[in-house]
Amino acid sequence: MSPFTRVTGPAAPLPRDNVDTDVIIRVERLAALDRDQLGPYALEALRLRPDGSEDPAFILNQPPFRSAPILLAGANFGCGSSREAAVWALMGRGIRCVIAPSFGDIFFSNCFQNGLLPIRLPLGRVQAIATAAAAGAPFTVDLQQCTISSPSGEVIPFEIDAQKREALLLGLDEIQLTLRDDESIRAWQHEDQDHRPWAWLSHPAPRPSRA
Repeated sequence: MSPFTRVTGPAAPLPRDNVDTDVIIRVERLAALDRDQLGPYALEALRLRPDGSEDPAFILNQPPFRSAPILLAGANFGCGSSREAAVWALMGRGIRCVIAPSFGDIFFSNCFQNGLLPIRLPLGRVQAIATAAAAGAPFTVDLQQCTISSPSGEVIPFEIDAQKREALLLGLDEIQLTLRDDESIRAWQHEDQDHRPWAWLSHPAPRPSRA
């Protein structure tokens, strides 16, 4: 996945609570489209009218925010199903960061597995950012510094788990992070197999090949 270090651009305010993964990407799109084709259909349940035309009142259909890389969401964003494709769809649309008071737990985890930065901030802080973002001026989210910089120059700090931050900066998911310790894991396996051979009868640890 692509490393995340910094993103700059408009921040689209979507002050709606409980936007679930079914709303972020409709289930029928998953049956017909590949992962890299989902972007145009992100949030279509909100972006489009019943006849398929764009709703001009929806924030992502308005000129300053059509390509906004930052989304300011309401509480419990990404709740509902464990649909990882919800993250794929948002990223396919160019969204790299979602700022909200809270997230659905699985969606929150899926963000880190796919390179999307979710930031939790208090509701009042998200609302203040949304007010400052209304004109479409660019914000900068800097993961190295763990800060959000507003158009007026205000710097807003945020907190993130250290390991998840490192994974995003390096562009690694949990499996890739674990494999960085492959040598230590194999050394432990070999040592444990020598001390407890009975525990490894069904699945012996592979021994290093000898030249």
